[in-house]
Amino acid sequence: MGFRISSKDYMQYLKNAAKMIDEHGDYITKLDAATGDGDHWTNISKGFEKLVSSAEELEQLPISDCFKRIGMLMMSTIGGSSGILYGGAYLAAAKKIEGKQDINSQELFQSLDAMVHSMMERGKAKPGYKTMIDALYPAVEAYQACMEKGLDETETLQAVKQAAIAGAQSTREMEAVRGRACYQANKGVGHIDPGAVTMSYQLSALVDTILGTIQCSKDFE
Repeated sequence: MGFRISSKDYMQYLKNAAKMIDEHGDYITKLDAATGDGDHWTNISKGFEKLVSSAEELEQLPISDCFKRIGMLMMSTIGGSSGILYGGAYLAAAKKIEGKQDINSQELFQSLDAMVHSMMERGKAKPGYKTMIDALYPAVEAYQACMEKGLDETETLQAVKQAAIAGAQSTREMEAVRGRACYQANKGVGHIDPGAVTMSYQLSALVDTILGTIQCSKDFE
């Protein structure tokens, strides 16, 4: 796999993710109102708005420093546990790619892997707990499996995207172990977890942004 991602590329992804999250605000809020307190979209949107407004600063940094700064901004902007989880995830990813100006496919995988393990450790959560982990973990697993099979970048990235979407959808039948839904009589069964949905949006936007960059490069070959 031959793509490389700079801070400028990554900020374009975050802009795309912010737009996707914003466009689905009513849906996300409806999901959260069914199992939580209805503020997930407000919190996550606020965090992404801050990142987009800081794009000019962030895209000038080496990507390891960009990740570190993203983590700090998310911790200080997103309310509740999500800010700590997202912020900690980016700080963990920054350590994994310390000193990198940009990253390749293997390093992107390592970053996502560091993120999901940081979230699991900080949130005391595992796959199947009906959280954002249920979108990110299968995506990371799919990434690793495709690399081990030697699949090309397009196949791999599409598999990552589909795994994230399927993972979010799978939360419908899960019993919540973390979050407000775990206090409901039915443990949130029958409802999709909003955190998993917004995570699947982010991974979808990441894949689509990278695929667009790859296609653009091929057009000039």
